[in-house]
Amino acid sequence: MSMANRVSGRVFDLVQRHNLVYNTCWEDPRLDRQALDLRPDDTVLVITSAGCNALDYALAGVQRVHAVDMNPRQNALLELKLAGIRHLEFATFFQMFGRGHLPDGRSIYRDQLRDSLSAWAQRYWDKKIKFFCSKRRTFYFRGSCGTLARLMNVYIDRVARVRPGIEKLLDARTLEEQREIYSAQVRGRFWSPPLRFLMNRNSTLSMVGVPRAQRNQVESQYDGEIARFVQDCVDAVFAELPIHDNYFWRVYINGEYSPDCCPEYLKAENFEKLKAGVADNVSLHTNTVQGFLEDFGGTISRYVLLDHMDWLSGEFFPLLEAEWQAIVDRAAPETRIIWRSGGLKTDFLDRVRVTVRGRERPLQEILHYYRELAEQLHAKCRVHTYGSFYIADLVR
Repeated sequence: MSMANRVSGRVFDLVQRHNLVYNTCWEDPRLDRQALDLRPDDTVLVITSAGCNALDYALAGVQRVHAVDMNPRQNALLELKLAGIRHLEFATFFQMFGRGHLPDGRSIYRDQLRDSLSAWAQRYWDKKIKFFCSKRRTFYFRGSCGTLARLMNVYIDRVARVRPGIEKLLDARTLEEQREIYSAQVRGRFWSPPLRFLMNRNSTLSMVGVPRAQRNQVESQYDGEIARFVQDCVDAVFAELPIHDNYFWRVYINGEYSPDCCPEYLKAENFEKLKAGVADNVSLHTNTVQGFLEDFGGTISRYVLLDHMDWLSGEFFPLLEAEWQAIVDRAAPETRIIWRSGGLKTDFLDRVRVTVRGRERPLQEILHYYRELAEQLHAKCRVHTYGSFYIADLVR
């Protein structure tokens, strides 16, 4: 491994192993529901991240959602959400996870939430419940991604000075108006040379969970450096897609959700469904995907792998093959798998081989892709920071 890759790996490892990285999910579950074609008898495996989408799939009415993450802080966040669903009234729950700021948060945590948490989550939130206790710096400006969002807001306000334009953009009533405001009042001043420089730093990318392997994947397939890729993604979000229901970007600009622009679990009617028993269909597992599947006694019919295969595509390729073998071994009949990539294609999967019924086969031989549907959905993605999206059935 080169020295650059070693240093980048150390920075990424430091961020991932010692921090809450994601305080909100950065994948669009509205697309996932269409891609997965969820059914009442489905058992779903999803990498936990911030837990928003695990709750979304549960609300879709599946039998069970297994939220799996090797970072225990991510599972601790979903645990806290589940405790809040079970023990808080909706107004308090929305203040905490919608606004990201809960007055008397420490006492509410101590008196109503703490006893419902695992020992590890208790130790974590005993120290970090302060994340919800500042109105000025809400929960959505905490953790690695939140810290970067906060720094970007400082840049918006004090360096680029485009806050008025962004507020007008968020209030735009039509896509045409939105595009005009972005082009005339925001774009030119926002994308400065210093910002492009920061976007090209591995330390910056590590804060949002982008390892060196994923950066290499993007730059090997995209015309231009990583900063150009990021700029093209942001241009599409603000000039090509409606912003009125884009809670992914709004929460990082405003530091909070609003009642009419938020994830499904933060809507009153869905909160009541979760409280009435739907939340009990979510299970948490601090493990790798491979480790969970090898320990699991049942089968999984729907897999949501996010973009983490990009992380394994380089020096950890043997782990990628082992993970796919575990997926094949635990796959139910009519299994469907979705994943995302920073690159324009996941050609590293061409090298993966798995054993099926005692015979070694290339993975691509047993995947049936829905490429047209994936491209249609990818174009509508409100997050819009991934290079590609995949939907495939496992056919053995």
